[in-house]
Amino acid sequence: MDAALTIPRGVAQVDFQSSYWTGLLFIIALFVGGWQFGVFGLLGTVTATLTAYLLGITKDRVSMGLEGFNGTLIGVGLVLYLGADWMTVALVIGAAVAGSVLTSAMNTVLTPYNLPTFTAPFCVVTTVVVLGAPSFERLWSGAPDLPPPSAADPGTAMSWSDFWRGSFNGVGQVFFQDKWYVGLIFLAGLAVASRLVAAAAFVSSVIGLLVGWWFGAQAADLGAGLYGYNPVLTGIALTGTFVLLSRAGVVYAVIGAATAAGLTAGLTDLFDVLGGHTLTWPFVLVSWVFLAAVPLFSNLRRAP
Repeated sequence: MDAALTIPRGVAQVDFQSSYWTGLLFIIALFVGGWQFGVFGLLGTVTATLTAYLLGITKDRVSMGLEGFNGTLIGVGLVLYLGADWMTVALVIGAAVAGSVLTSAMNTVLTPYNLPTFTAPFCVVTTVVVLGAPSFERLWSGAPDLPPPSAADPGTAMSWSDFWRGSFNGVGQVFFQDKWYVGLIFLAGLAVASRLVAAAAFVSSVIGLLVGWWFGAQAADLGAGLYGYNPVLTGIALTGTFVLLSRAGVVYAVIGAATAAGLTAGLTDLFDVLGGHTLTWPFVLVSWVFLAAVPLFSNLRRAP
């Protein structure tokens, strides 16, 4: 039973939660978004978790799902960018194994600095695979064309529909989902684990959306949640998860979420030139910087 619950915990750990009920709701949300996201997300989770177990990672990390969540995102990301076929199945398995090894390597490097790996292994592996995929016909032939929503609907005038859909989509886009009701299921999963975490996620999504709107981002992209998901992860990380909850901590989390939204635009433009994708790089980079700075701020404390 413990081994079986490790898999939903791995999915839940994408948002830093260890509740298997949260993970089960996340899995349901993925299947609601599309069968391929559910299947490939689970394939990545199982592969990464099994790899860590076979290589001898400590039982506590495996059972808490800490070795599975990068595999989840690798599976969902690669099926989105490369399409659902047997070549992608093989690639997800190989990429999840690589992600598991990279997770341990990055833990070795970052632990002395008291910094988590976050989703950096997923970002590195997925970026390398997507950048290299066009060189391989069997990988790239089934890749779908994925223009941003603003390509078909340009304009910066945000409507009420863009606002409320984007608020929920920001939560769902952590898992590459752009249907508002899927984001709502993810939000419900977070509420099962912690109402504080759910509130932090939703507020952070709104912050990201408003920052994008303030600077004049494309309304369709805002409505799709593309400026919300990195603030969501940053907000959760800095609101009680890795920084103790306090008034100063809440302000710090708001600043972090806004910074992640701003960095999203810059990295999106950079990866557009390179042929890659923004992924969760803004969250990883902003959270590393903000956590590294905490020891010098007397009003902030790292969570144990």
